[in-house]
This record gives sequence, C-alpha cells and structure tokens, in this order.
Amino acid sequence: MRIAGVASAFPKHYHKQEVLVGALKSYWRDSLLQPAILDRLDESMKVDGRFTARPVDFYEDHMQTWGDANNAWIEVGLEIGEKALCRALTAAGVEPRDLSAIFVTSVTGIAAPSLDARLINRMGLSPNIKRIPIFGLGCVAGAAGISRAADYVRAYPGQSAALLSIELCSLTLQRDDISMAHVISALLFGDGAAATVVAGSDIESDGPEILATKSVFYPNTERVMGWDISEKGFHIVLSPEVPDTVLRHLGEDVDQFLSEQGYCRRDVKSWVMHTGGPKVLEATAAALNLSEKDLEASWDCLRKVGNISSTSVLLVLEDVYKHRRPAPGTLSILAAMGPGFCSELVLLRW
Repeated sequence: MRIAGVASAFPKHYHKQEVLVGALKSYWRDSLLQPAILDRLDESMKVDGRFTARPVDFYEDHMQTWGDANNAWIEVGLEIGEKALCRALTAAGVEPRDLSAIFVTSVTGIAAPSLDARLINRMGLSPNIKRIPIFGLGCVAGAAGISRAADYVRAYPGQSAALLSIELCSLTLQRDDISMAHVISALLFGDGAAATVVAGSDIESDGPEILATKSVFYPNTERVMGWDISEKGFHIVLSPEVPDTVLRHLGEDVDQFLSEQGYCRRDVKSWVMHTGGPKVLEATAAALNLSEKDLEASWDCLRKVGNISSTSVLLVLEDVYKHRRPAPGTLSILAAMGPGFCSELVLLRW
C-alpha cells in the first residue's frame, strides 16, 4: 500500500492575520470582549494569514443563521473539494472513473446526500464507487482517513481509495460566543481542502509505503475537544488540557506503536505531524524529544494557513511529499490527535 498522490485546494479569499483580527474586532464590537484581548491572544498564534470560505463582510452581514453557514459550506466545499481530489488523482495517475472508494471527512458542516455523493456527477466518478462519509473525528480525521483507506486497499490490492478532507472552519463563527475557547479558535482555524490517493500493493507507485497504522482512544476525555451543537450551529469545545493530553500520551503511544513493528523512535527520521497550534506543536516536540527543525513542515503550515482541522496533516504531508521528500528507505511517522480524545498513527517508509 502506498500514498500515490496528495494535493490541496483553497478558497479564493486569503487574508493577512491582521486583517482578520480587525474583522473580528468589528464582529464583536457590541460584545463585552475587549479588542486588546484579541491583539494579545493573536501574538501567540504564530499565524501569518488564513483562507476564508467567503469575503470577510459575509460573516458580519450575511451569515445570520446556521443555514446560511451550511449552504456556504456545501457550495465552497464542493468547489475546493473537487479541485483537491482532481489534483490528487492526477498526481497518482488514477482516472476519476477508476477510483474504487472515497472517504470524505469534514466536521464543519453537514449534507445529505453527503459531499461524496454530490462529487460523483461533478467529477465523473464511478457509479459503483464505495462512499464512506466521516463526521465527528475533527483534527484526527486526516490521519484516521489515511488509515481507513489503507484498510480498504489491503483488502483490495488492485484498487485505489481516496481520502478527501474539506474543512471550512470560518463558517462556525458565533457572534454570541466570546468564550476563550471560541476566541482562540477564531484566531487559529482556517479553511481549505486536501486529498490523498492510497493505492493497493498491486498498483505501481513511487509514493511512501504504508507499513502499519494504529488508533488509540483515551477513555473519559470527551470534553477535551469537539463541538456542542445548538440551534445556532457548532460551538467549539476546546479545553486547555489539549497540550497536556499530548504530553501525557503521544510519546508512549508512538514508542509502543514502533515497538510493535520492530522499530524504535531513533529509527524515524521524518515527522508528518498535525499542526494543532503553537502549544500543541510545542507539546508534540516535548513528548517526542524533537527539535523545531524536525517539525519545520508543521510549523510552516501553521504559519501560512493556520490550523485547518483534519486538512492540516494532509497539507504537511503534501509539503513533505513535494518539497522535503526523504531519502529512499527513510521511516516517517504521520500522526494527528483529535476529538474522542484520541490519536491516529501511520508508519510510512519512503
């Protein structure tokens, strides 16, 4: 099993972080939130800019209901999702009609029929394609989706499966929520899509081989991260415990996973880690005894586009795949953590 192609796509609206901070000050001008708090929090985000699904005035003037937000999620999600998937299929040398299965993950909107169904006609995908929409995994879904696609092609080695992540985090903005968790998320999360194609062992590819995967669930951690859902849409659950949870679990999880495959941490020379945020990346480095250089691709992704939930680890993978490709034989760990709370680990060999 190999990752045969990976690609991304973004909405057309990109803004420097200072523009978005100014827009948030205007958005919450009638609330009790002091503008200086936004400035102070933004100093720690280490984000230069982010993409948004719509122009900034949409969020204040036109996004009045959850329906408005969800309609934008469907329209923009299909647009950038199609681009990302088309680019990944082209990179993998797979015709749309030859794709056997598609996993589509998002935690920023809902649709029935799901986005994967709506892409079949748009892209000329096979009418016999297996569709697996995923909701609720959040940030971990980029790594989990690769694992599930690998499970599929392990059973069907002559076939290819795609994972498509579409996250439009800006559309979850809530005017009446000035909690610290929501304000931080408004300063950190961005919009985008990414796709990867996983090819079975009977298909020739020069992408990294998927050697093994592992899922780890941490009991009684449901309130660490996720959504509360009301008549107004998605309200962020984002506990200050996230970095501590990473510190407590990630190192041990990675070491056990590698040991099960006959390796140890020093055998891994490349790390493809979900961006999270500055505190999460710092906790990741501490848990795994890594330098900032080891996580350079993740830090660069965070700086350029912010955290895009499940899409982010795929953006880091794309960067490594295209611009930082390790020497043949190099082992990589691809990993993400998210709602559950849980982690997903993938062992790659380039």
